[in-house]
Order: sequence, then C-alpha cells, then structure tokens
Amino acid sequence: MSRGVCIVDDDASVRKSLANLLRSAGFETLTFAAGEAFLASPLAGEAGCVLLDLKMPGMSGLEVQRELAQRSWRLPVICMSAHWDDGSVQAAMGQGALACLGKPFSEEVLLKAVEEALAGSR
Repeated sequence: MSRGVCIVDDDASVRKSLANLLRSAGFETLTFAAGEAFLASPLAGEAGCVLLDLKMPGMSGLEVQRELAQRSWRLPVICMSAHWDDGSVQAAMGQGALACLGKPFSEEVLLKAVEEALAGSR
C-alpha cells in the first residue's frame, strides 16, 4: 500500500469525501473512525501516509502521533483540524507532522500535501 493513504477522522462524511477525492486521483485509501482503530489495523503500518484529524473522541490526533513514534512507525503524517491554534500546530509539527491543514481546505492543497508526503516516504 505504498501509494495508500489512511484517513483517520471521526466524521463519516469527511472520511467518505476525502476517500472519494483521493481514489479519483489514483490513490488507495483506508478509512478509520478512530485513532484506536487505525493503530489496531495490520495494514496501517504499510500506508504511504496518514491524514489525521487532531480533534477526535478517544485518542486525539496528537496521541496517535505519539503512539506512532513509540512504535517506530515512520509514516508521513498530515494533520487536519477545524480548530487550529498555535499550540496545536506547534505540537503536531513538533511530533513530525509534514503539514497541518485547516478544515475546510481545497482539493489542490490536500493533493499537493499527499503527493509530497508520498514522495518523501519512498
């Protein structure tokens, strides 16, 4: 799943729209409604990159990032949130996020971020 993108977001409509957009651009996608489900998936560690919502019930996106680091999974992470503040951006970037996208974002911004993440993961 080297061109695969895992989408982790608690909002079903966001997961569906992002998956449809990415598939139409030629990417494989896997969607997860929670960070816990993503981390439990045997396919998650094989993804090319992860689109990760920061504000979710259960594990937050930042907690998922910390768990990825603890497991030594070197997955490129693109964080998404409708509620950015300076502290959240700094925390996400400090934990290795390649980009922090504010919802709503354009298709072009998302596709560019995914292409850059996948190019860097090869």
